[in-house]
Amino acid sequence: MLDWLLSLDKELLLFFNGRHNPFWDTFMMLTSGKVIWFVFYFVIVAAVINTFGWRKGTLIILSILLVIVLSDQIASGVFKPVFKRFRPSRDPSFSHLVHIVKGYTGGKYGFASSHASNSFGLAVFVSLLFKNRVTSVFVIFWAVLVSYSRIYLGVHYPGDIIVGALIGTLSACFVYSLLQKYSKPSLICKPEQQTHPIAGIHQIALLGSLQIIVMLLSVFYILK
Repeated sequence: MLDWLLSLDKELLLFFNGRHNPFWDTFMMLTSGKVIWFVFYFVIVAAVINTFGWRKGTLIILSILLVIVLSDQIASGVFKPVFKRFRPSRDPSFSHLVHIVKGYTGGKYGFASSHASNSFGLAVFVSLLFKNRVTSVFVIFWAVLVSYSRIYLGVHYPGDIIVGALIGTLSACFVYSLLQKYSKPSLICKPEQQTHPIAGIHQIALLGSLQIIVMLLSVFYILK
């Protein structure tokens, strides 16, 4: 059974990694980066402060950081050194079949994906926090996009991503449950009023979508 799953994992990796061209190579490299999403992260922080105020917002932001640290440490600090599964791009017996983008191969081990755990941890926590359908759909889409970029780049198997996403989701649910249990009920109730619409809940999806569009146009212009 395990051999079958590992074989399927490799076949799926080759399928997704094999659908490449210069445009998506460049876009997925951008998507996989961390600094590129600074504006998106800033919008989330602004929406939290705008919706919950500085005092409650600070506690929520610290909770988000806890989710990221927890999910990242479980994926990178526990799973990777314990399972020691080579990334597809670093596996001596398999890497020759993988399309490597711009020489990027990542670290030695890839199970589980910290990109997936961190992005899904953030996305699920934001979804639970704001309880807004539009925002939830976008942040989950964003997490899927970031995670898929890792498969496209050949640095993670789909199984790495699935387990990483599960780690992030469970981390977000755990921290959110602590927030519910130990904070005042008003802290995690459904937001009703926002003082600055530009930093409102819906702006997470709006400005996040705009950033993705700008990234796509930038890649088109670079390769033109």
